[in-house]
Amino acid sequence: MGTIGTLARFAALPAEHITFYRLFLGALCLLVYMLASSKRSQILHRPGKRTLVNGAMLAGFMFFYIQAMNYTSMANAVMMVYLAPLVSAVFAHFIFKERLAFANVLAIALALLGFAMMMQFSLAASGSENEALGLFYGVLSLLTYSGFMLINRKPDKSTPYQSTLVQLLTGALCLLPLMLVSTPEISAAQALWLLAIGIIPGFIAILCAVKALRNLPAVTFGTLAYVEPVAVVCFAWSLFAETLTLLQLSSCTLIILAGISQGILTQRASTKAAKALA
Repeated sequence: MGTIGTLARFAALPAEHITFYRLFLGALCLLVYMLASSKRSQILHRPGKRTLVNGAMLAGFMFFYIQAMNYTSMANAVMMVYLAPLVSAVFAHFIFKERLAFANVLAIALALLGFAMMMQFSLAASGSENEALGLFYGVLSLLTYSGFMLINRKPDKSTPYQSTLVQLLTGALCLLPLMLVSTPEISAAQALWLLAIGIIPGFIAILCAVKALRNLPAVTFGTLAYVEPVAVVCFAWSLFAETLTLLQLSSCTLIILAGISQGILTQRASTKAAKALA
């Protein structure tokens, strides 16, 4: 997921075009993969309403996030989006009965603290006259991202491959009208970057996210999701010479440790449950 910012910078195209090609090319890659493997029989199926709704959630999250950055600072938009894993964990506590132990809450708190450190504890206003509108779009991106994670956590008859294919196609169709409003010329180099966007953060990343959400509690997935902004910072540092402060370096360490801790806690809980059943 963290590669999208770097690839988008190289592609140098409007955000709605990048998002559309990420979803559409991702769906094509998944379709080719399923046709070339033993999963071709899964392609033709009747998608459930929940899967279609989640495709719209996926498109909505990306669109509202882009809109939020147009009206408020990137710091505000990113901070609000990354509250989604915490919101999802709280909802999963009540909806899916995924009880939050004290250690789980502590790991989430450490991840959030690490992310705040990476933002250098700044939620700076952009000075825009439409600041309130930007924050409104930020809230919508938060809610749609939370919905995406929670809906994928709910048991479904479709396989992860079927669910991912439908969600990618539905999201692309939702964004198609926005993309057709402007039609910039795309060079051969930009086309290659768009292909990379479709394969890496489109096909591979979203398929892995759906498969992970089918097998992990929302609290674990939510904590591990904080590795994404760390990856973005590392890419910016290594590829674009954007420097990191000591506080930001410390935040990366804290976020990764929180993710590892959450994984250990989940493994211990699974082992304990297996022993109890035995």
